[in-house]
Amino acid sequence: MSDWWQWLAKRDGDPLGFAVVGIGRFGSAVCKELIRNGVDVLAVDSSERAIEELRQEEPSVEARVVDSTDEESMREAGVLEMGTVVVGISEPIEASITTTLIAKDTEGSKVQQVIARATSDLHEKMLKRVGADRVVFPSRMQGERLGLELVRPNLIERLELDDQTGIDEIKVPEAFVGRSLRDLNLRKNYYVNVLAAGPAKRLTVNPPAKYLLEEDHVLVVMGLMEDLQKLPQN
Repeated sequence: MSDWWQWLAKRDGDPLGFAVVGIGRFGSAVCKELIRNGVDVLAVDSSERAIEELRQEEPSVEARVVDSTDEESMREAGVLEMGTVVVGISEPIEASITTTLIAKDTEGSKVQQVIARATSDLHEKMLKRVGADRVVFPSRMQGERLGLELVRPNLIERLELDDQTGIDEIKVPEAFVGRSLRDLNLRKNYYVNVLAAGPAKRLTVNPPAKYLLEEDHVLVVMGLMEDLQKLPQN
């Protein structure tokens, strides 16, 4: 078995398997953010040059030259084995629409969600009609942000204070529901500081240690970004 198929076999059935189709500025940003968070990524593009450039920047990425408008090529590349597919193709529009349709509609596809990039309102409408679960505009959401959201689904907002430190607003993880801040001791166990907690529109700043977290609460925490990323996900 080749290294490629060994890699694919390890990802089989993994809900956190990601494929990024179209390695332009947006797609490569998504890839890099996913990799930075320790996630395996399958990157594909019809351009050999784009694939080689990504490999040089991110040697650990699995990157392949693939015609994403061809169903059999997508199947052979392993794209249809991934739980989430990000379609970063901007032009031609037909290519992004066809790629989205193949990912969502091919018999036997394991793709659970397709997030597609749009360049206009009409493009967005067409992508949704062929099955895109979510459509993003690069002008509204950068690739780094999307990559971060994919690995941290309970993240609401992030403020980066510098290259290493940030403040995250997150939905309270299931593992924290019904527990007090004293019990959780986030400073000791996760090396982050709690700045606020509570319902989104009625946050308690600097909450006391006895404060109980509930299912619909949010947490505002500060720390090193590598520590923030270790907080439990829902």
